[in-house]
Amino acid sequence: MLGDEIMMTNELKDILLQVERPARYVGGEFNLPDMQKPCDERVCMCFSDKYEIGMSNIGIRILYHMLNDMDGVVCERCFAPDLDLAKLLKEHKMPLFSIETKKDLKEFDIVGFSVQFELQYTNIAYMFDLANIPYYAKDRGEEFPLIVAGGPCSVNPMPYAGFFDAILIGDGEVNLKQLVELHKELKPQHLTKEEFLKIAIEKVEGLYVPRFNNKAKRAIVKNLDEAYFPTKILVPNCQIVHDRSTIELFRGCANGCRFCQACFYYRPIRERSVDTLVDYAKKIMDSTGYEELSLASLSTSDYSGLKELVERIKIEADKRKVKLAVPSLRLDSFEAEIYEELNGASLTFAPEAGTQRLRNVINKNISEANITSAIEGAMKNNVKNVKLYFMIGLPTETDEDLDGIAHIAKEVLWLHKKSGTSKMLNVTVSTSVFIPKPLTPFQWEKQISLEEMDRRVKHLQEVLRLKNVRYNWHDAKTSYLEAAFARGDARLMPVIIKAYEKGCVFDSWSENFDFDKWMEAFKECGISVDEYTGEIPEDKELPWDVIDNGVTKAYLLKEKHLAYEGVTTPNCMGKCNGCGAAKLGRCF
Repeated sequence: MLGDEIMMTNELKDILLQVERPARYVGGEFNLPDMQKPCDERVCMCFSDKYEIGMSNIGIRILYHMLNDMDGVVCERCFAPDLDLAKLLKEHKMPLFSIETKKDLKEFDIVGFSVQFELQYTNIAYMFDLANIPYYAKDRGEEFPLIVAGGPCSVNPMPYAGFFDAILIGDGEVNLKQLVELHKELKPQHLTKEEFLKIAIEKVEGLYVPRFNNKAKRAIVKNLDEAYFPTKILVPNCQIVHDRSTIELFRGCANGCRFCQACFYYRPIRERSVDTLVDYAKKIMDSTGYEELSLASLSTSDYSGLKELVERIKIEADKRKVKLAVPSLRLDSFEAEIYEELNGASLTFAPEAGTQRLRNVINKNISEANITSAIEGAMKNNVKNVKLYFMIGLPTETDEDLDGIAHIAKEVLWLHKKSGTSKMLNVTVSTSVFIPKPLTPFQWEKQISLEEMDRRVKHLQEVLRLKNVRYNWHDAKTSYLEAAFARGDARLMPVIIKAYEKGCVFDSWSENFDFDKWMEAFKECGISVDEYTGEIPEDKELPWDVIDNGVTKAYLLKEKHLAYEGVTTPNCMGKCNGCGAAKLGRCF
């Protein structure tokens, strides 16, 4: 056996010499945990996208190191290989392997997938195919490992649920750890997967088992100061998308933007203390050598101790010559002091809608005065680049709202001229298409048609023909597909397989996306995309109703009705709005 493994490794070395960026697959990164420690349970954590995407994901970092810090557990990684390596693996009849020990995925006790967004769904099939694992859980015998999934797409796992033995709903620090511990504990009993899952439903929080279609309530970390967080993380072998260290300030969002799934999914809101975060920052800077440290959250401005935190961490960062990044600043709480201290050259804002009327509809609680004061503050700090993000196709949107986007861009240019600075300002306006997402007040809304998406983009191209303004827009066809899968059901699983077999893979990478093949797959399965992008009756049972994500359906429906009245709901930091998430754990 040892000889075969060495032979395979030598063969793999020859293969890796033929691919672009072999550093994605060789492993051995700085701060690698001990892969040779005694263990009873081997887990492979899979991410259905490339190394540079998966290694940038803070959730993967947390769970990978958490499992490796558990007694008797070793966790390895597997990312979706690029097409060049996939071709060579098939030619050489070699199965997909883990990065750390080059082990066949079928040799692990548990294989877990983190599913981050809808356009990764064909990559699940892609990785199963390369690993010689049947697509559907019902077709896999006891010789295959327990294969589970988690991540943000578990809000509505129905389009891919049948590919997995179980879906973990909520915070993996809670339920992934419980699942692995239970599997390790019961291993001597040699239970079948079905026997194990019947026990696991009772003992693991937030576990949804598709074959049982059981009710599942999302698991959450109740106290982030007591939650696991790694301060000695892997440093990748090659440049990744977010090539920096990151600390997570808090989970959840109090703003309640009615289009935003993350805002409702990550509730209740839970903060880490300033002392805890400063301690993490010092340790992670010392253990990695990264030149940048980012403070992460959905809305960093809402962190209650932000000014003190930035001041204290910047002292430590300056000692180590590390740059401190504070993303996700909100327009109405823009801190000029903080920005000046960090001496940034660019600023990113997301007004989301061009008029106050539409911002009220979507509950984006910022005013024209907020926008003006924020931009004025940026100009005082010699900002050279301003990036503005908007959505098109929002419920009740009109051409007047689109014209409002151009008005905001002109306002930025005027305020820059008024500031008297001699430095040139570049303004970038970017738009994405509204996608009605589960667990939002707009989950019942229709998405505008492809033709209407194209018309609105052309309208904006005309009104944004301004000097020093660049307009970028997100591809309409990918948004159309995302909407279908966001609110999809089990009927879409064969579509995913059919599309993959036609060559659809890495769909979120524009050079690989093939809309025509997707449309062929839908047609051959007898399904229309429009079945999933149209308006949904408010009294209809939804595919994801079996999942209790905390926020109640009644609250979301109330928020939908308020949207059409143009009535906003205040930020819930000061007073609870009764969304229902508090039943999972205490907010703040």
